[in-house]
Parts: sequence; C-alpha cells; structure tokens
Amino acid sequence: MNQLSLFIELTRLKKPIGYMLLFWPCSWGLTISYNFTNNLNIYFFYLLLFFLGSVLMRSAGCIVNDVLDRKFDKKVSRTKNRPIASGKISVQTGLLFATVLCLLAFLVLINFNYFTIFLALGSMPLAFTYPLMKRFTYWPQLFLGITFNYGLILGWTSIYGDISLIPLIFYIGAIFWTLAYDTIYGFQDIKDDEIIGLKSTSIKFKKTPYMFLTLSYLIFFVSFITVGFLMELNEFFFMISILIFFHLFFYQIKKLDIGDTEDCLRKFKSNNFLGLSILISLIVGKI
Repeated sequence: MNQLSLFIELTRLKKPIGYMLLFWPCSWGLTISYNFTNNLNIYFFYLLLFFLGSVLMRSAGCIVNDVLDRKFDKKVSRTKNRPIASGKISVQTGLLFATVLCLLAFLVLINFNYFTIFLALGSMPLAFTYPLMKRFTYWPQLFLGITFNYGLILGWTSIYGDISLIPLIFYIGAIFWTLAYDTIYGFQDIKDDEIIGLKSTSIKFKKTPYMFLTLSYLIFFVSFITVGFLMELNEFFFMISILIFFHLFFYQIKKLDIGDTEDCLRKFKSNNFLGLSILISLIVGKI
C-alpha cells in the first residue's frame, strides 16, 4: 500500500487538473470534427480513448519531469517532498514506471487511424523535453502550450485523417490559453525559481503580468470565436462564449492576486471548468 501511495503521488493521480488540461483540447478537436448525426458510440469511444491517453501520458510526463528536475525540486519548498526528489523512489524505478505507462498509452493510440498515430508519436519528444526548457529560456510555458494542446490536432485527425485551417486556428489559440494559465501557476514558485536560476514567463513578465495575461487570453478567445464563425455554429455557442469571456477576463485576470499563492492555484485550477464550458459550447453549437 505504501508503494501504491508513492506511485499515485509520483504520477499526480490525485491531482486531476493536470490530465484534464491535457484532455480538454483533445475533446475540442474531436467535437469540432465529429458529425453528430452519425452514430454517437464512436464519438464517446474516442472520447474515452483520449481521456485514457491523457491520464497515461500526463502520468508518464510527471515522472520524467521529476527525474529531470530532481535536483531543482529539492530546493523548492512546494516540490522538495516529491517521491524522486526526496529519495523515496529511485530514478531507475521511476523510469520503469514511465516506460510501462507509455506502453499502455501506445495500446490506446493504435485504436486510431495511421495518420493520427504518426502525429502522436511525433509529439513524444516534445512531451519529454519540456522540463528542460526552463533551464534555457524564459518561455517554457509556450513550449508547454505547444505540447499540451497537440491533442486538439489529434482529435481532428482521428475523424478526418488530415489537417485543415479550422483546427490550426483553434490550436494556435489554445497555445496562448496554456501560456496564460501556466504563467499564473508559475507565480507560486517565482521566488524559489529566481534563487536557483530557473526561467519562466512568470519571471519575465513579473512587472507587467496583467497585460501579458490579458493579451494571451484575448488571442485564445478570438481564435475560439473565429472557429465558431467558420463552422457556422448556432446561437447557443455564442451565448456560452459570453460566460467563457467573463471567466477569462474578470475571474482569472481582474480578480487575480499574483502575490497570493493560494489564489494563483485557484485561478489555475478554474481552467478545468473553462475546458468543460468550451466543450459544452461546441457540442450545443453543433446540435
């Protein structure tokens, strides 16, 4: 039971926000591409596959992240007790767990068409090199956005087997969504990161955080609305988009206190609600 508890802690399974933020873009891409007049069993089956893939790959990514960051994690109060940083789990055991999780994720992946499988495998280097970015650039959150929202493209290709303008517009916007919410998340560690020499957009824009967050969320919202117009979604989509607008710009930005770590975490976690809201808007917009 102790080993199971350590595995759950290592993979962050008790913190669903990580894999849900990976899952929502997959569900958006699948939803905008799916014809709801067809058999819905395929839609829900693919949705389940994307959810399982998100959980497995996020768990594997957490392990690789902890292995690469173990020396830095020891110096940060929020992360010093993680299983690998604290020595409760060895690096070798952690990598073994990550390998098994990747193999399970591959069993999920082979249920899709060849083009989707090819694209997904191509994203693997992105997924496992993200932790290194904060050593060399102030833009690790941008790199995370490129990686975390890749599932939006996969959701589209799982149905069409090719790429078109609509998912690309949505994907670019979603990158800025991640760029903003992970910057908010990064404000929790900004003091420790500066001491140990790590970089982030939280540090780069610490003097103008609200302007940067507003611009990032604005790009995301414009891309989201543009997709609605291009797909000729109904009025219910645009009605729900008003709620999404208020959540982004009034709750997450106007009421954000970057000096309060608990508030930063609350605002970050609220993106799970935002992801669900966007999924609902797309579904009702197409019905």
